[in-house]
Amino acid sequence: MTEGIDADRVSGWLEANVPGATAPFEIELIAGGRSNLTYRVTSASGERFALRRPPTAQVLPTAHDMGREYRIISALGATPVPVPTALAFCGDPEITGAPFYVMGFVEGHILRNVEEAERLDRAARKRASFSLVDTLTALHSVDLARTGLDSLARHEGYIERQLKRWYGQFTTSQGFTGRRVPAVDAVHDILVSRIPEQGPATIVHGDFRLDNTVLGDDGTVIGVLDWEICTLGDPLADVGLLMVYWAEAGDPHLALDVAPTLAGGFATRAELADRYAAATGRNLGSLPFYVAFGYWKLACILEGVYSRYSAGAAAGDRTDHEIYAEQVGVLANLALETAATI
Repeated sequence: MTEGIDADRVSGWLEANVPGATAPFEIELIAGGRSNLTYRVTSASGERFALRRPPTAQVLPTAHDMGREYRIISALGATPVPVPTALAFCGDPEITGAPFYVMGFVEGHILRNVEEAERLDRAARKRASFSLVDTLTALHSVDLARTGLDSLARHEGYIERQLKRWYGQFTTSQGFTGRRVPAVDAVHDILVSRIPEQGPATIVHGDFRLDNTVLGDDGTVIGVLDWEICTLGDPLADVGLLMVYWAEAGDPHLALDVAPTLAGGFATRAELADRYAAATGRNLGSLPFYVAFGYWKLACILEGVYSRYSAGAAAGDRTDHEIYAEQVGVLANLALETAATI
């Protein structure tokens, strides 16, 4: 039995709703716990699909909206942003306990650690660095009206809305764990008081990083994944968070416990920022604010992850979940250090 999947009902639904899907199916969890759950579905014919559903319990308010995520990748399919093909959406929670959707399976490389990064040669790693920035530039250039995504969210007050949303979810998660992380509270207050002037809204991925993309053998980004917290707002928030994730040799702390960019050959954070600024014409003078915000938001997200793991609702491997509690503290302190430079 695959956790989070009613195999019989899902199999019947797949055959009825996904062209080319033929039972029996092999369904395997390939990503779970830290976000929505993703399964590899292999049809009897050998064709592969990806199925996405929310965590199995403790779904926080406004989080894990499958219909919204499906809408986003459906709309982006006609743009230069590489996304998996949207195939079918199921809004009936009776099928497998929650709404879910099915998309095409993008075959390629997902670099989650140094060992996986080293499977690409150095030239491909450098190409991946710049392809990632070029993909982000394309995303922030999407015509909202033409794609129908202009009504996805409010266009103004993005940072204010984000601070309210994530702080609310952080305090809700702490209600489950009983923990307190004072640095998160302190950074929240600093950020609220120093919000930069925000320009016109664009699509904001919300968790844009190397291992949320699929790369071709040459390092080119061929698929962007994990659209669950995508919204409209300030594009520099994506840039700041990319800087948070992009580790370099000599960094005293990592945003997460692993960092594929520590393999040699990748561009530096400065090179990424320069390429983005040159391509978009945006002024990155306020980037330290967005980096501090990125550390802070990630601390809030990981507190929710820790809460779900602690409750046994993550799906997949739940070993060593205390590392998330520790990482929340590390991120909160990094956010506090960065906020002092704003």
